[in-house]
Amino acid sequence: MVTPMRENGDVDYDGAARLATYLVDEQRNDGLIISGTTGESPTTSDDEKDRLLRAVLEAVGDRAVVVAGVGTNDTRHSIHLAESAARAGAHGLLLVTPYYNKPPQEGLIRHFTAIADSTDLPVMLYDIPGRTGTPIASETLVRLAEHPRIVANKDAKDDLGASSWVMERTDLAYYCGTDILNLPLLSVGASGFVSVVGHIVGADLHDMIDAYESGDVHRALAIHRRLTPVYTGIFRTQGVITTKAVLNMFGLPGGPVRTPLADASIELQALLREDLAAAGVKGPIGLAPHQAVPASVVGVERLTEGSA
Repeated sequence: MVTPMRENGDVDYDGAARLATYLVDEQRNDGLIISGTTGESPTTSDDEKDRLLRAVLEAVGDRAVVVAGVGTNDTRHSIHLAESAARAGAHGLLLVTPYYNKPPQEGLIRHFTAIADSTDLPVMLYDIPGRTGTPIASETLVRLAEHPRIVANKDAKDDLGASSWVMERTDLAYYCGTDILNLPLLSVGASGFVSVVGHIVGADLHDMIDAYESGDVHRALAIHRRLTPVYTGIFRTQGVITTKAVLNMFGLPGGPVRTPLADASIELQALLREDLAAAGVKGPIGLAPHQAVPASVVGVERLTEGSA
């Protein structure tokens, strides 16, 4: 989930509660990840993360799984964040691969194991070498899966062969972390998606999972193809930028991004409206993207199989 901001750059906690409610009750997301990269975790403080998590738990924690992103490139800092999230009542933890310092695989095992040992919460790993510079090797994932609390993997390695190999050898629940590959990864055994476009078409993604699991592969494929313009549009640039732009178009809490990100230009917003229109996406108040009003005018996961 993005972290809504006010125009002055402060976190909009009331807006976060409203957005979380919309994503769960209207977009049918089974769970939310708070303070992941899409939540601008690199530029929010520990105190902001804690208050944000508590606001979302209060809003939807009784009917959705709320997972706290606590991964950093510092094991001790990650443990601190994990313990803080556990005290706040988080239902699970997301641990991204340490970034920039490029640890060896043994270092990854020690890092993830130490954090998993620090609380009683279930852990989802986040394998995204394109951002972190370090893949979690397939053999490493198999070893980590032996830990009783490491139960899932958000897979953004974009290697269906490697993902299949690990799923054949472990009980890890795989969640697709690259939206365009949602259906392909589902076809080789994924449990669901940790999705950016779920802000906008979460209900459609839920329908796609339901269709696939019921054996209606043709309907799942039709949904996938209809959503292709959304996948393309949201990743025209960094996903937080485009997602907040769309939320703002539809009068939902989003607000600006924090630097070093930069808000969507007028030209990019126009392209996004075309992308959404091509997929037939309408906002929560029934507006087509070209009719969307500014945010100032409108007030407004489980770690188990089958989650969107």
